[in-house]
Amino acid sequence: MTLRLLGTTSDDGDCPTLYEISGTDDVLVQGDHETDPEHLAQLRDVKPSETFVRVPRSLLIRYAPKAGAPELRPFTDIAHLFREFRHTAWRLETRRGYASDRGTLKWERWRAGEDIARDAANAWRKNVAEQTADGKRFERVRLVDDPPTEGQRYLLASAPGNLAAGEDIRNLSRAQAESLRLPEHDFWLFDSKVVARFAFDHDDTTLGVYLTEDPTEVLAACQARDAAWHHAVPAAEFAERVRSSM
Repeated sequence: MTLRLLGTTSDDGDCPTLYEISGTDDVLVQGDHETDPEHLAQLRDVKPSETFVRVPRSLLIRYAPKAGAPELRPFTDIAHLFREFRHTAWRLETRRGYASDRGTLKWERWRAGEDIARDAANAWRKNVAEQTADGKRFERVRLVDDPPTEGQRYLLASAPGNLAAGEDIRNLSRAQAESLRLPEHDFWLFDSKVVARFAFDHDDTTLGVYLTEDPTEVLAACQARDAAWHHAVPAAEFAERVRSSM
């Protein structure tokens, strides 16, 4: 079972922090051990396996889940949100590659050395163009390793087509993302009120999404968006930096 960062009130990367234990309704709490003997003496029904930590009330208020864990749903269940959102659809991409890219003819053409930057508009880009023409915003931040993985180089090469359709794509180094304590999972955030968090298998295949309006999840997504967007670099500029360094 993996841990998913829910949030922290620490500014310097130390505790306290809350994590969700995937596949369960449990939350893992990271904090300083309680050592006050008077407090320990007052604890009840203590098992040998239990330990005790201190966390600030603000951590629980801001990040403790307010609802049960959402169910995994097929990605098709959220397809309508990409047309029906009112203001902003924002994406964080954290993975080093995606099976959905590797299984396309476009991927094979790119690997063969073809320029894929100006491919004809597909259904995704046509919808982006329609929505952005109405004043809506499609935005995403993609994490990139140093050096970039093959999957990340493919996305850098294909980004101009999405940019031309109206998306605003920016890139952020993984090292910066880690220093900002950004989440390690992909998600879409719609209108700062609905979060669709992705689930992947070990081969980077999308298993589905967890759709939620839980204020805790939404707050964490909004904070990640604000931090990532502030530090990320526009895609064209970032791609030029990568070319210059290779």
